[in-house]
Parts: sequence; structure tokens; C-alpha cells
Amino acid sequence: MEDKAALETLSALAQETRLSVFRLLVVAGPEGMRAGEIAQALGAHANTMSTNLSILAAAGLVRSQREGRAIRYSARMEGMAALVDFLLKDCCGGHPDLCDPLADRLTRTACPPSPTSKADPDDRRP
Repeated sequence: MEDKAALETLSALAQETRLSVFRLLVVAGPEGMRAGEIAQALGAHANTMSTNLSILAAAGLVRSQREGRAIRYSARMEGMAALVDFLLKDCCGGHPDLCDPLADRLTRTACPPSPTSKADPDDRRP
């Protein structure tokens, strides 16, 4: 990812509704949500939501798929991964071991244990 693309991606997320849309789509998973469902969930107008979804799509953060008259959107995790890679490139001055706590935290935050799995008693880190 180049600087310009990173700025476009960060700019797309630097607006309250678009950030909420992206987070909602992350939770929705690969099946995503229809545009109307997203607007309803966030209490937004359909025309405003369309604009926000277009901005997120242009930034590479969401993908769309037509379903009859509706459009289903889902988060492009590879777009977010590219941004995180860009931000952390050459992390810690060539000492990747210093970045291990950050990598561990990203994994725990993005992939928390399911409610049915047993928690690791040694994993009480914030």
C-alpha cells in the first residue's frame, strides 16, 4: 500500500457513520448485510448510506454483490490488513520481536474466544 492509498483508507474511516458501517460489517462476517439493513441498523437515511458505502468501497474496505434489486455489502478484511501492514511496516526498527505484544493483542482483539470455548486462565492480559 502506498501513502496515498493509506490516506484514502484512513479518510474513509475518519467519519462516524462510515466507521460504524465498517465495524458492523466486520461483525456481520463474510455474508455481510444488505444496504437497507445497514441503514436501518444505524438509523441512517438510504441515500446517505449509499454515499458512505461508495466511499468505503472506493477505499477498498467493503465489497458489494447485487442480489436482485438489493446490494449486499461485506467487509474486505484484506483492505484492513493492507492498512495495518502499511502502518506497521518496519515496526520496531528492525526488531520484530518487540512487536510481538502488539501482534498478540491484535489477534486476541480480532479473534476473541467464542462464548462456548473455555478461557485460558493464563490469558488475563488487557
